[in-house]
Amino acid sequence: MLISRRKSLAALAAGPSLFLWSESARAGAQAEEPLIDSVRTALSSAVAQQAPPVPEFVDTDGRLVYLRWLAAMSDRLWRRKPEWLVRKEFLQTVWYESRRAGLDTSLVLGLIEVESNFRKFAVSPVGARGYMQVMPFWTRVIGDGDPGKLFHLQTNLRFGCVILRHYLDRERGDLYMALGRYNGSRGKPQYPDAVFGAQRHWVFADPVKSPAQA
Repeated sequence: MLISRRKSLAALAAGPSLFLWSESARAGAQAEEPLIDSVRTALSSAVAQQAPPVPEFVDTDGRLVYLRWLAAMSDRLWRRKPEWLVRKEFLQTVWYESRRAGLDTSLVLGLIEVESNFRKFAVSPVGARGYMQVMPFWTRVIGDGDPGKLFHLQTNLRFGCVILRHYLDRERGDLYMALGRYNGSRGKPQYPDAVFGAQRHWVFADPVKSPAQA
């Protein structure tokens, strides 16, 4: 199982000072746990990749599916983020980072809704920060030690997705337990149920089917 976890983290690693607006969020407390050196190195490499979140597609159909997804998600998000460019950058980054980590994009959007209600500068009572409510200790464990960077859009989503992927690997693919670990409430149903409930709003059913899908 350790070998498969290393492979998953290695795949992540291969993929391409701010004003603190203290806005309370409903996050739990991810527990700081000891990491073996190979896992720490893989996680550090995974969050260090600085490729910009620019979607790339192997064909035109793939790009068109993405654009339809972007339009659908934009319609659902506009009340929370009324500025188009801000909304587009956010959704593009969520799409990029979730796919890079091998996570369902609708799951990540559901988690963000539950954790911060899409507030960039949200801070929980236990100090978790940003969209995905990342605990500051992670910047010391696998980052450069600057927790202020957790209010940067891509940095926060990069850390959040990499951490959730790590927990999912630790739980051998059990998403329910991985979400509990992410929230610091492992084994309790309230948080996973809330994320799964929020996720349903962000599921994308492509209205256009290719001939292969028909």
